[in-house]
Amino acid sequence: MKILSVNVGRPRDNPWKKDPDATYIDKRPVDGPVAVTAPGPKGDGSVGLAGDRVGDVAHHGGTDQAVYAYSTEDYAHFAALTGREFGPGAFGENLTTAGHDLSAALIGERWAGPGGLVLEVTSARIPCGTFRGWIAERGWLKTFTREARPGPYLRVVEPGEVEAGTEFAVVHRPDHGATVSLLFRASMGERELIPALLEVPDLSEGEKAYLRARYEQG
Repeated sequence: MKILSVNVGRPRDNPWKKDPDATYIDKRPVDGPVAVTAPGPKGDGSVGLAGDRVGDVAHHGGTDQAVYAYSTEDYAHFAALTGREFGPGAFGENLTTAGHDLSAALIGERWAGPGGLVLEVTSARIPCGTFRGWIAERGWLKTFTREARPGPYLRVVEPGEVEAGTEFAVVHRPDHGATVSLLFRASMGERELIPALLEVPDLSEGEKAYLRARYEQG
């Protein structure tokens, strides 16, 4: 897996939500190595990449959403659907990748880069009103949900640095079948998938609590 671009957010007004009034979804490629560290619990807007943060501190950032990755292959899929081109950072990802099917990545899968950096797949990106407004495509949330190519969030297992051109190796794949796409589908309404996911040891307690709540909603 190759990192094509490392992207860091810049604050901008968020007209798509009343609270917060700022968003960092506008991620832009940056040059040179960027430090990646574990940000700690959710709540203060911290994320893994130096110089980046989130605006909606209640729902984004923290240990299990330290880094967000999206692949150029998935961008090509949505480009074909919409007739639009999506450049690096367009979906608000920190790492734009090539050469690895991120939807088929397993929860608990680990990626190792040079210099000791290790990242672990934790969950799937859930689309929100800010994302819908940012992309400004008619029916976007329905389209994004239907295609089930959400991109994974990752935690920082070992800190390090990352830059464009970095090669990552998949150094661990758990023996369950809980992929990023499967977790996304369960989170977005396919309730029948939830019981099996609740048995996955690599799924965080926060994700399990979210899935239980979704299941109990009927």
